[in-house]
Amino acid sequence: MDGEILRDPTRRFVLQTGAATGGGLMLSFTMAAEGHAAGATQVNAYVRIGADSKVTIASKVPEVGQGIKTSLPMLIAEELDVEWSAVTVEQAIADTKVYGRQVAGGSMATTLEYDGLRRVGATVRALLIQAAATRWNVPVDSCSTDRGVVIAGNRRAAYGELVEDAAKLPAPDPKTLTLKDPKAFRIIGQSHKSQNLDAITKGKPLYGIDTRVPGMLFATFAKAPVFGAKVASVDLAPAKAVKGVKDAFVIEGGANLNGLLPGVAVVANSWWAARKGREALEIKWAEHPTSAQSSAAFAAKAAELAKAPPQRVDRADGDVDAALKGAAKTVSAAYSYPFIAHAPLEPQNCTAVVKDGKVEIWAPTQNPEPGRKLVAAALNVPEEAITIHLVRGGGGFGRRLNNDYMVEAAAIAAKAGVPVQLIWTREDDIQHDFYRPGGWHNLTAGLDASGKLVAWNDHFVSFGEGERFNSSAGFNATQFPCRAVDNYRVQVSVMPLGMPTGPLRAPGNNAFGFVLQSFTDELAQAAGQDPVAFRRDLLGAPRLLGEAGKGDSFHTGRMRGVLDLVAEKSGWGRKLPAGTGMGVACHYSHMGYVAVVIQVTVKDGALKVDKAWAAADCGRQIINPKGAEQQVQGSVLDAVGAALAQEITFEGGATTQSNFGDFPLLRMADAFDVEVHFKLSDNNPTGLGEPAYPPAPAALCNAIFAATGKRIRNLPVGDQLA
Repeated sequence: MDGEILRDPTRRFVLQTGAATGGGLMLSFTMAAEGHAAGATQVNAYVRIGADSKVTIASKVPEVGQGIKTSLPMLIAEELDVEWSAVTVEQAIADTKVYGRQVAGGSMATTLEYDGLRRVGATVRALLIQAAATRWNVPVDSCSTDRGVVIAGNRRAAYGELVEDAAKLPAPDPKTLTLKDPKAFRIIGQSHKSQNLDAITKGKPLYGIDTRVPGMLFATFAKAPVFGAKVASVDLAPAKAVKGVKDAFVIEGGANLNGLLPGVAVVANSWWAARKGREALEIKWAEHPTSAQSSAAFAAKAAELAKAPPQRVDRADGDVDAALKGAAKTVSAAYSYPFIAHAPLEPQNCTAVVKDGKVEIWAPTQNPEPGRKLVAAALNVPEEAITIHLVRGGGGFGRRLNNDYMVEAAAIAAKAGVPVQLIWTREDDIQHDFYRPGGWHNLTAGLDASGKLVAWNDHFVSFGEGERFNSSAGFNATQFPCRAVDNYRVQVSVMPLGMPTGPLRAPGNNAFGFVLQSFTDELAQAAGQDPVAFRRDLLGAPRLLGEAGKGDSFHTGRMRGVLDLVAEKSGWGRKLPAGTGMGVACHYSHMGYVAVVIQVTVKDGALKVDKAWAAADCGRQIINPKGAEQQVQGSVLDAVGAALAQEITFEGGATTQSNFGDFPLLRMADAFDVEVHFKLSDNNPTGLGEPAYPPAPAALCNAIFAATGKRIRNLPVGDQLA
């Protein structure tokens, strides 16, 4: 459609952005029909400008507390050249044909959208300039903009005066536009409060759980304690007898743990009535093979596998066995970490309307498109008949990448014949998660006479079958110190698992950082070296390990930069009182380099985290400094809370824990100051929601060792200091 002038005011240009294969930018123009808001003109899919020059910007990525609803629109507003105070942000609908990738996960939004969304703003600005130049009959290059106004000599026109003409013009190729010099930024790089902060702090309706549609009823959904077990029999009468309950019925479901599972739904005029009805149900669940699995059995099998030859070798550099045999000193240690749940404060929920062959959904999902496919398959409707409204989620941490709650709500609404809001209980949320899987690392390393690392071997025991790992249970065999030590090997053994697993904040790395950086600390101790100095030597000269542009490449200089910065800011090496210790760790994940120092005090077996320092390198530009700082702080607090006390265990195929009483989150009274520093580097901007998580548990446990001499090799810390 490039070059065509649109005359119909009910049509608009849609700018489609997305990451092409290889990380490039894909830009194209297509047409879409949409009515205009009163008094405002839609310029493209992202920007609407009112006659009063107020600007509304659509945010394409789901918001689950990571601040993306603020930072991405800032990119557009910067290049559009408007005042941030003149901008209102709206959440875009789920539509990948218009918006491209709409996923809150992997800390990838900044990486993928930084350039493309700036070009969205630059495109609208170019159209407004063209409209002014045409109106004034002056050359385009004689026009400029300043804070929502086009200027040419003595002529001035606010954007609101020009927008109708601009919307009718053919859009330029965004790739040909010149973007602002970062030195001229007025919005990017400045701290701005989170969108919807007022609603959040005042408890106004905002989240998925707050959604209301006409004629809506509330639903609960009972599933088997053993994952995937079918309903053998149920007496629905007691539930239907509860005041307010409108219906109760069985959902057959299937065996796919990622989809619609079997269960019993209760629909009522209030959620409390639906819950009471559910409690009155008398359900007998069918036998299921997973009922034979337990945490005790997993641990026993892991110990057995660790002693046996590995099932396979995922990477082998050099001659590890010979290097270990010739080492002046060898160090061996076994580390483990548990299953943990995501535990977002807002339980899973979804509102669905199924009518006349169409489905409309309001969901706090992190990844709507797989949910669309699940609903289409379950209800036998075409995907294009499903509308998904992205609603703010009260936390996600990877849990809402799975859309089981979405397909459940749609299936219940279809069978009930009325709009339904499904809300899980806290027990549902803890006991029916896609857990971060546990794992076991059996490590041996060799040091030469000078204390230099010469060999590294890891026999990793996890969950899977054959060559396949279960979701998020795998280990990236290129994790540092891979390629920094000549003799490096990762061996793997796996066992079957019937419980659902999935990504949790900094998937995989959230556990690997603890293992690798804790063991690195042990090596520093064995070498008789300071932990920071040992890491500096291990990193060596600034260089890229691996192939440029590949996700597993690792730049030692960038890691050395944050390590040195956090050591400086924390006052590393200063004298501390007895019972107080500092621990350090550094880790690369999600394209970000982060080092963390934590100080703890242990007295009479009681642990107190005194303070944390974090240094992060996520490229040359921080979009929203305050939001970035909060992301790092949240990651460190989240990671330490999990390391201290969180563990999911299984017995008879079912989850043992059920609520915050036995799966505790870090309390406000136990929170500690996290001082954050950023080290800018000449690299593309990357995300921050996850990279600060992985080093924090290791920094905590290394600090405990420094304070007490006790090495924590198994998480959670729990009562190991008592």
